[in-house]
Amino acid sequence: MSDTPFGFGLPPEEPEDGDGKKKDPAGGGQGSGGPQNPFGFGGLPGMGGMGGDNPFAAMFGSMNPNDLGAAFQQLGQMLSYEGGPVNWDMAKDIARQTVAQGTSDGTKDASVGPAERSAVEEAVRLADHWLDGVTSLPSGATTAVAWSRAEWVEATLPAWKQLVDPVAERVGAAMGDVLPEEMQAMAGPLIGMMRSMGGAMFGQQIGQAVGVLAGEVTGSTDIGLPLGPAGKAALLPLNVAAFGKDLSVDENEVRLYLALREAAHQRLFAHVPWLRSHLFGAVEGYARGITVDTSKLEEAVGGLDPSNPEQLQEALQQGMFQPEETPAQKAALARLETALALVEGWVDAVVHEAAKPRLTSADALRETLRRRRATGGPAEQTFATLVGMQLRPRRLRDAARLWASLTDARGHEGRDGLWEHPDMLPTAADLDDPDGFVHREQMDFSELDKMLGEAANGSSPQEKPKLTKDDEGNEGDEGAK
Repeated sequence: MSDTPFGFGLPPEEPEDGDGKKKDPAGGGQGSGGPQNPFGFGGLPGMGGMGGDNPFAAMFGSMNPNDLGAAFQQLGQMLSYEGGPVNWDMAKDIARQTVAQGTSDGTKDASVGPAERSAVEEAVRLADHWLDGVTSLPSGATTAVAWSRAEWVEATLPAWKQLVDPVAERVGAAMGDVLPEEMQAMAGPLIGMMRSMGGAMFGQQIGQAVGVLAGEVTGSTDIGLPLGPAGKAALLPLNVAAFGKDLSVDENEVRLYLALREAAHQRLFAHVPWLRSHLFGAVEGYARGITVDTSKLEEAVGGLDPSNPEQLQEALQQGMFQPEETPAQKAALARLETALALVEGWVDAVVHEAAKPRLTSADALRETLRRRRATGGPAEQTFATLVGMQLRPRRLRDAARLWASLTDARGHEGRDGLWEHPDMLPTAADLDDPDGFVHREQMDFSELDKMLGEAANGSSPQEKPKLTKDDEGNEGDEGAK
């Protein structure tokens, strides 16, 4: 699978690994697609991986009759699609095909059995009980579910749609925007065909990305976003087992630790009502800032031959949709990066506090997950190529230290109370100076609350109490004496 589905090359500054060193761009990962292939289209599932940079070569590279029939069917879907910016029917089909192929280690997806469902339900129940003692936020999971990889695909597609559509919409709209209005009618069939193919190409790539991701994630919140339905704490037993395979840790401890993380995420997203819209809004803000090189697009569109689909692919490879970073995008990505770091840092801190006295492998599991993020695991790579950013491990560790320090200084309620409003949360600058934020003098609102309450009752703390007639008479008598 290509690592650059929507035209994003490496971030402005390559992310650091867990030791603070720059990642080697030659080592694969996000940069392997390169700016020469902005859409990064890989081969379709079942086509033998041929034609990695050309979806049409990928379709017709294998002359197996069954494969050829499937290729014609997908080509028909590409040309007949008339929906939104992403062909989500194709994305779903390709994701399920990718899941059915199994992971690189040969593990195939399988239905979840009753014993596995029972184990997940028990793990989430116990995790929620442990979390009651380390956070003031109540449980956010109304149900605990055990998903197969295919079930994860089905359950998370609505969230991926919300994330991807704004980006794809903005890029796709550029096709028609560069043409004068009087020319758009003449070029209508060509633009329509390009949009249909663009929607299918986006669908192909997001389908591949989601399908591969389904073979790696252990729950519904691995990338710090609520991808599943609200209130459902989910684990994937097959992937949980694969995660703990080489750790020399009891499988029950692995399951419990991952259940703690899933349940902690559920509490945060259930009881911080503005958080989901804040995170998804940052992605939309990024999408609104996308710009393209219109001169390249005008030249490419003007010279396209509708009967030569490979010419369109060549134009795509030349970077006609390569986004140009704007100040608006930088601001949106900074806001998103900080918010994700705060979410993951809070989860890391509360889970560690709950697990440390109960699980002998708590430290090892914590470090394993941190390193998984630091080295850019599949979840992080998919999200990075989706919106052009990556959650820096340095921010995650700083955020976890800040939340732990807040716990020591203010207790669970004082720490969790900061989630009441986004303006109360630490900023990126505060992550650079966590001690300064923790020990910053807090405003005392008690006097202000008292004054507002008295004002609402019609009196002022400085106002002399009004006298009744009896009081006035008594006061007069006292004066006469």
